Amino acid sequence: MAGTQPRGRWWWVGPLASVTIFVASLAVLYVVLEEIDSAKVLAALAETGRDALWMALGFTVLSYALLTFYDALALRRLGLAIPYRTTSLASFTSFSVSFTLGFPLVTAGTVRYWIYSKRGVRTAEVAKLTVIVAMTFWLGMAATLGVSLLYSADAIALLARATPLIMQGAGVAILLLVAGYLAWVAGGHRAIEVRGWRLELPGARMSVAQILLGAGDVCAAAMVLYVLLPPGHGLAFEAFLAIYVFACVVGIASHLPGGVGAFEATMLIGLAHLPREPVLSALLLFRLIYYILPFVIALAMLGLYEISRRLRARPE
Repeated sequence: MAGTQPRGRWWWVGPLASVTIFVASLAVLYVVLEEIDSAKVLAALAETGRDALWMALGFTVLSYALLTFYDALALRRLGLAIPYRTTSLASFTSFSVSFTLGFPLVTAGTVRYWIYSKRGVRTAEVAKLTVIVAMTFWLGMAATLGVSLLYSADAIALLARATPLIMQGAGVAILLLVAGYLAWVAGGHRAIEVRGWRLELPGARMSVAQILLGAGDVCAAAMVLYVLLPPGHGLAFEAFLAIYVFACVVGIASHLPGGVGAFEATMLIGLAHLPREPVLSALLLFRLIYYILPFVIALAMLGLYEISRRLRARPE
């Protein structure tokens, strides 16, 4: 475990940012819940089978469980020995908050600092960890999109009103970029340097692990929405996966909290051949199950964590 560092001049910046993120989270949660029509939620629940809801919850748990290993891999790369219970808390809460608030490098980094700094992890190390985690996410997304475009080129081309050859070309181009990155990091020690800040990139072996982990998480998250779609839709999961990943990228690029609106609009376009109302219900339930529910749990966990930490710190 990293050694405890003396307080510097700007020690208060991290705690202040943590409190700000927590307060902002509560505000966003209030606004989101205000805009949700409870009647539509109840109608969506009534129209969705119990088995589908249980499967959606199960895949949500699986996705967030896989996300905890993003942090575990990054900590291993940085040579930091942090107990898994702390790692899982930091990972779950940081992802839940950043998924809803957006700007993950800032929001997730702040939540991670809030938790890891109590274990002696320095600000620069939290920044490196956050970047490595982001790389795991994007490598997994890219590999998943590339494979799904190749595997289901015909179905995706039909949905995108393009030719299968274009879809296959896009898939090959994406996979070549991923393979090029692997070849680059396999060629020796690679690093990112920005104004004196240096990050040694994971080697080829760990990068492959990042890709597999990221792809597994993306597939689990996509399954949450897939099982909520109306029965009998006839859309292969591989084709749906390409639409889902593209919608996630659009949502992230929009810089809107949780990609709200942009993600749903992209999914509605990609699934335009399906009845609109059931798809809207599925998207609503997906946002509640995969985003709002973990977000609420994460805020409660952060509050309990801070309360218990302060109670333990009180003198007898």
